[in-house]
Amino acid sequence: MSTVATPVSSRTVAAKSVARTRENWATTRTYVSAALIVIWCLLPFYWMIVTAFRDVGYTFDSTPFFTHVTWDNFTTAFSAELGNHLGRALANSLFISSVTTVVALLFGVFAAYALARLNFRGKFLVLGVVLGASMFPGVAIVTPLFQLFGDIGWIGSYQAMIIPNISFVLPLTVYTLTSFFREMPWELEESARIDGCTQAQAFRKIIMPLAAPAVFTTAILAFIASWNEYLIASILSNDATQTVTVAIARFAGSQPHQEPYTAVMAAGTVVTIPLVILVLVFQRKIVAGLTAGAVK
Repeated sequence: MSTVATPVSSRTVAAKSVARTRENWATTRTYVSAALIVIWCLLPFYWMIVTAFRDVGYTFDSTPFFTHVTWDNFTTAFSAELGNHLGRALANSLFISSVTTVVALLFGVFAAYALARLNFRGKFLVLGVVLGASMFPGVAIVTPLFQLFGDIGWIGSYQAMIIPNISFVLPLTVYTLTSFFREMPWELEESARIDGCTQAQAFRKIIMPLAAPAVFTTAILAFIASWNEYLIASILSNDATQTVTVAIARFAGSQPHQEPYTAVMAAGTVVTIPLVILVLVFQRKIVAGLTAGAVK
């Protein structure tokens, strides 16, 4: 009996050892791949931050990060004497992005609920139009918008940038929320209707609280998309209403005919900080919103 059991036991141990080795290699490959992806994605930000703190005379120097450090680039970025109205541009971007996000969510929630939960004629046609609008190139409507807003005197106004932003952000909002509402169990709403709620009450008291993570995630995505918009703002804004993306592109340096690389990177660092803080603070809600509705 012992002579038969010994080879079987040896083969079992060997098989477990091979399986453990393969599992360790798979885990190692996963971590290495993840590390390479993270490094690849963070390298541009590292270069931006290093250049933002680098003395102008050492802009293209290859010395380590902690050498030739200065705060003067941030002073230059906010310098009104050079025409860099970064503070005003930050306020403009915050206002435009906030209004765009609120309006897009206000209409997007109801549109997504209707497309996901209600049956009506032309439902799939509407969804197809929404998807088509999300892929429409913005450069194709810049000239018509410039002519239209010029005729009504809106060039350089906030509404000239908010309305086009809504038209681009709203399809993203509708598509994201529609996917969530589709996965939400019908039984929740039907139970509320049986208990005496109207459809509006069931939507307000049952559906919306459950949809809060998805709505929150969609709001962040809409805000970031509006914050990063450049094309429309570069054509329809002026010095008083320009956003941060336009302000940075029009940066002026202390010396003529010289690109202020360090000041541009300092401004880019300042513009990126709010988005990073937003994502870090609300990362749990973002993950919850992205995974909401995945399991019924």
